Amino acid sequence: MEEYTQYLNGIWDRNWLTNNGPLVNELELKLKEYLKVKHMLFLGNGTIAIQIAIKALGLKGEIITTPFSYVATTSSIVWEGCKPVFADIDPHTLNIDPAKIEEKITPQTTGILATHVFGNPCDVEAIEAIAKKHGLKVIYDAAHAFAVTVNGRSVFEYGDISTCSYHATKIFHSTEGGAVFATDPELIKEMSFLRNFGHNGPETFATVGINGKNSEFHAAMGLAVLKHIDALLAARKTQAGIYDEALKGLRVQKQTIHPGAQWNYSYYPVIFESEELLLKSMEELNANWIYPRRYFYPSLSTLHYVEQCETPVSESISKRILCLPMYHSLKKEDIFFIARLLLRAQNN
Repeated sequence: MEEYTQYLNGIWDRNWLTNNGPLVNELELKLKEYLKVKHMLFLGNGTIAIQIAIKALGLKGEIITTPFSYVATTSSIVWEGCKPVFADIDPHTLNIDPAKIEEKITPQTTGILATHVFGNPCDVEAIEAIAKKHGLKVIYDAAHAFAVTVNGRSVFEYGDISTCSYHATKIFHSTEGGAVFATDPELIKEMSFLRNFGHNGPETFATVGINGKNSEFHAAMGLAVLKHIDALLAARKTQAGIYDEALKGLRVQKQTIHPGAQWNYSYYPVIFESEELLLKSMEELNANWIYPRRYFYPSLSTLHYVEQCETPVSESISKRILCLPMYHSLKKEDIFFIARLLLRAQNN
């Protein structure tokens, strides 16, 4: 609170509340340095980031995407007047299955929008090869992938554009916020116009734009949180290790993490043998004032505003997966208590 208040005092002194203020610029510079990326833009949220990415790449027609993600991944495609085409997921990594992407490509396909599910990097090499072969653009929804690297490189530097969410539920946050990343400086320049109504001067406009920018107050929160990010990441890794130990006797499947990844442990998902057992486990936890999240549920291929298709793996996983509590002050004793309740539900 003291650190954040110091930033607020500066905002009041300057009377510069929004419109690409000094704290927004400072946050962008510090994030680029921390993440070891060349280019990024701080935006209002992770959803507008996906929408701007679609617009910047000029995607039309069909976009192949994953049915296992947060709804914003699919709704952004629909919002931009494109058609989501679902390729099923790998049952182990929970990411879009590259083998399923190619069979979905048609003459109307212009891009691939894949999610690094729970921050676990997709098979970026396979997706890049498919995209190059068919002349497609690639957007990665990296909402959960803050500070994740793959093959020693920031996960944000893969694809044509990567997006991230800095929503308050994320391991790094600015209360509300998001970002776009690209290695092409011209693409970043185009998106900088798109986030600010198309302005390229006070009275001139380079293109059609939207209000995707963020304020000094949100940047202040991001700067305050960034000072503590290493401790936050270390705590999550420790908590995940405690969960691993505490849940040894529980019959659940864990997500397989990309072998070349340095992961951020931002979520702790477990996949039950059946939806019945998941619901029984949730009931036991809720009765003890513990509230895990069915994340992601339902499978996006079942939404009423998309063309229905069969994605059996996603539909099965989405019914059986549960994200257990993970937050900075979660104690070892709490984790073992959660584990005992889950084991009780399984064995009763």
